[in-house]
Amino acid sequence: MQSFMRHISIGLIFALAISACGFQLRSIAELSFKNLYIQGVPVSLLRELKQSLKINEVKVVESADQAELLLEFLKETNEKKILSLSGTGVVREYELNYRISFRTRELSSPTWSSPQTLQTRRTFSYNDVNLLGKADEEAMLNLDMHKEAVREVLRRLTAIKPVAN
Repeated sequence: MQSFMRHISIGLIFALAISACGFQLRSIAELSFKNLYIQGVPVSLLRELKQSLKINEVKVVESADQAELLLEFLKETNEKKILSLSGTGVVREYELNYRISFRTRELSSPTWSSPQTLQTRRTFSYNDVNLLGKADEEAMLNLDMHKEAVREVLRRLTAIKPVAN
């Protein structure tokens, strides 16, 4: 019984500490539109973005005239650069870069916003001995960069406020 009470006390202290520092679970984004049309170059994060929009109660529509906001992807790039080599010229570390550019336009406005570019970067060590494991690590890092880019696109879409007529 004493052990149980101790665990409860520790849990309560932890909960109070978390709430005192301002921690909040990620909630639904407050977007000023309910219908979105996506156009432009095909991007690899589209599925994750559509899923996040659905969670945020935004419908991705099939034609621009049904939308309140248009989102156009302009460019997407994935780069892999060598960061360091061993003394014998063997790669020891890579840097992954993911960059995506987009712009938005309200249906009621004839002008597009200026293009916005998001960039995420990750580094990872490399070893030929662990070839399969390092390939999996690279894939996980790319997936993580895409998730981060989706969160940032949503943050930037949250900043869009309707134009007063």
